[in-house]
Amino acid sequence: MANHTPTTSPSVEPQQNGWFGRFLNGVEFLGNLLPHPVTLFALLSVAIVIISGILGFFDVAVADPRPEGAKGREADGMIEVISLMTVDGFTRITTGLVTNFTGFAPLGTVLVALLGVSVAEHSGLLSTVLRSLVIGAKPRHVTFIVVLAGILSNTASELGYVVMIPLSAMIFHSLGRHPLAGIAAAFAGVSAGYSANLLIGTIDPLLAGITEPAAQMIAPGYLVSPSANHIFMAVSTFFVAAMGYAVTEYIVEPRLGVYNPDDAPEKLDKPKIEKPNDAERQGMKMAGWTFLGLVGLISLTIVPEWGILRHPETNEVANSPFLKSIVAFIFVTFAIPGFVYGRYAGTMKNDRDVIDAMAKSMSTMGLYITLVFFAAQFVAFFKWTNIGTVLAVKGAAAIQAVGLDGPEIFLLFILMCGLVNLSLGSASAQWAVTAPIFVPMLMLVGYSPEVIQAAYRIGDSVTNVISPMMSYFGLILAMASKYKKNIGMGSMIAMMIPYTLVFIVGWTLLFYVWVFLFGLPVGWGVPTYYTP
Repeated sequence: MANHTPTTSPSVEPQQNGWFGRFLNGVEFLGNLLPHPVTLFALLSVAIVIISGILGFFDVAVADPRPEGAKGREADGMIEVISLMTVDGFTRITTGLVTNFTGFAPLGTVLVALLGVSVAEHSGLLSTVLRSLVIGAKPRHVTFIVVLAGILSNTASELGYVVMIPLSAMIFHSLGRHPLAGIAAAFAGVSAGYSANLLIGTIDPLLAGITEPAAQMIAPGYLVSPSANHIFMAVSTFFVAAMGYAVTEYIVEPRLGVYNPDDAPEKLDKPKIEKPNDAERQGMKMAGWTFLGLVGLISLTIVPEWGILRHPETNEVANSPFLKSIVAFIFVTFAIPGFVYGRYAGTMKNDRDVIDAMAKSMSTMGLYITLVFFAAQFVAFFKWTNIGTVLAVKGAAAIQAVGLDGPEIFLLFILMCGLVNLSLGSASAQWAVTAPIFVPMLMLVGYSPEVIQAAYRIGDSVTNVISPMMSYFGLILAMASKYKKNIGMGSMIAMMIPYTLVFIVGWTLLFYVWVFLFGLPVGWGVPTYYTP
């Protein structure tokens, strides 16, 4: 997979030694000790059962922090750990195994959203749009557009890794620039800017579906919309792209120096990048008009006072059917323009092509569905046993006792998420483990689940590019080795670490200024603070 032979480049190699090299080696070693995420969730589920038995035996309990009238509030004002190591517990586990899985919110929302995105992806619409965006950019704007296109490519999962990163290397090479700088810029956008986007993508309903049950441990009935972080992430898109531009132009590319073609394992000619042909341009044009038409129709349901998808009682956008329908709108606004593009570009002719595109995407979801089955059991067990609530109450009390209940708590939270991400690279897997603990805990301190989720997304994104456990890291190394022989994992991580350092500082500052200094919402109609 990864080639660990050290590179001969003097601009990158020195950072592999010393404390930094030992740190990276330690991360890789610890990461390799972790089991597969599926196995991890299975083991965690078993651990919850055992721990619940122990804590239940000792009658561990905390004062119920929920309001008096909250559904499920214990009559005596206490929350006790419920043991699953009993006959009733065993019965609940066996009878709930299937419903835990089928009722796990991220499962349905992600699959439905992906069905729509798959049409736009397999018709070639998304690839052509990204290619046009980068190829059509003026030379002085190329770096910014590459990072921005990388961020936008996250709407279609792996598209950025398999299309944007190799394409960016070719573009930089064709312009006489260092191709590794192109790989670094695109990789930074695709991976370190993973959560930012102008559109609501598949990651939004996925995370919201995990945040919601975690929030309901403290506030039964609390709903988290897929648009919970849309405003902040849309603003972050351009901010992250600007940071990526600055790091590439002023740190990474100068350190790489002038590209020497002799560094490549084989002779490389400057590539010729083909622009979209007439059929592809016509397809994009018609898909664009179709998209605008759909947005116009959807707007009629929510913008006017008489909009049919406004809240039926308050007539507001907050908690309205519109926000609960976001996944359906993702499906429609990707699938229909995708098919229109395919018809004009000649890549799709009829309904069978659409069905084939959807089926291809579903065929790649086997591992995700397997992961969800075990993650759903873990989340359900955590909720049944009240362990998450007990930990949240005790953790919130500890935070308040040491005086860390102000906005500064999010700095520690973001750093913790970034460190955990080094060894547990899956965004959904990490959030499924941490959300049941930290969402209730920080809610009790006074912050809304939506703000907590936004902070998590920063920490989860910025360390992707330096995580040896990131699933695409081997692929990125393979792409880089086309331009520089014997490039190793240490060299790649050393090249990418400036992005992580700048992004985590800059993005955290943006979060603090946006949320706490300006008091602006992270999403549509969502609060910053939680009030019981």
